[in-house]
Amino acid sequence: MFDKYKKLFKYDEQNNIDDRYVLIPVSTINEELTKNIVELEKLGEELTMVLQRKYAKVFENQGKTNLSIWISRDIDGDEIEDSTSEKCLVKEYRSQIAIDYDGQKLNEDIYAETICLWYYFGGYLKGSGTLYDLSKNNLEEDIEKALVMLLN
Repeated sequence: MFDKYKKLFKYDEQNNIDDRYVLIPVSTINEELTKNIVELEKLGEELTMVLQRKYAKVFENQGKTNLSIWISRDIDGDEIEDSTSEKCLVKEYRSQIAIDYDGQKLNEDIYAETICLWYYFGGYLKGSGTLYDLSKNNLEEDIEKALVMLLN
């Protein structure tokens, strides 16, 4: 899926980008990238439904009720209800897997845990993005690791 972009991806030592992500320069942002982002978010949506069903009882048994796993989308931190990946090339757009539940949490952040899928950031004229790299990582495993960490 990302083979055409692999040559353009590089580790950005200045920004210390997590190795689960690839840096996308603004010059490579195009329709094919949009298609890849949409596919990544669809995969994320499928996985969230399956894993929520799988882990709901396990969380409940630990007093962590109402487990919810979903794709959260925001632009500049403002969550957009019923948003789709159609806006993925708007600057400051971010999509992420969000995990939350009722009960005591490890920290007081807005969600118990998140895994970023795509974030398009940048300055006034230039921009870049970070994209979860499916060629090197397994999204399902990363979500499950986050869930297990929240259970411990």
